[in-house]
Amino acid sequence: MTTFPGSPKLLKGGIVLIDPETSAVKRIIALQYNPDTISRTLQVQGIGGEGGDRSEALRLKGPPVETIKVEAEIDATDQLEIADGTATQVGLHAQLAALEIIVYPTSGQLQTRNSMAQSGTLEIAPMESPLTLFVWSKQRIMPVRITEFSVTEEAFDPSLNPIRAKISLGLRVLSVNDVGFTHKGGSLFMTYLQNKEQLAVRSKSGALSALGITGI
Repeated sequence: MTTFPGSPKLLKGGIVLIDPETSAVKRIIALQYNPDTISRTLQVQGIGGEGGDRSEALRLKGPPVETIKVEAEIDATDQLEIADGTATQVGLHAQLAALEIIVYPTSGQLQTRNSMAQSGTLEIAPMESPLTLFVWSKQRIMPVRITEFSVTEEAFDPSLNPIRAKISLGLRVLSVNDVGFTHKGGSLFMTYLQNKEQLAVRSKSGALSALGITGI
């Protein structure tokens, strides 16, 4: 059966890992099923606290801290029906591992760090990971850090490989306050912010009469 030619193409949300120095794409992880909901929180970065200097009441010291909560599901049923080699051998382990290694330093980095420590290196720089982008349509391409990661495995094959799972991701959008303007993440954040400003212009302003007043 052919699909209706006018049907819109279903876009996938997902995660892209890039090299922060060269911008080379290292891995693309498309969500198998788009979440029904995504929750976002903006924590305003004002100046001072309650009872502070009145002259600072309307000042912002930087972009708000934006956090995102994503609940996604993955299922190996379709792959098992067509006898996909990876699914039949390891279930969802491969898809889960692709997400989990984002929050791990590589084994090579750990071994190098251990060798440096054993050789007497006094100061060892923290290991830098690829830059993580959360992509939710072309309007939202955000540099993020994964701050929370939980997996609920709900079904298993006879070899105890997971074949159905729910994934909960907590993401923190990285702004220029976090990485600076010259970092690739900073330029991506500025593009994200500028696009938000352009979208806001397209939203028509209301009238005071709609609020039941004639002036302020």
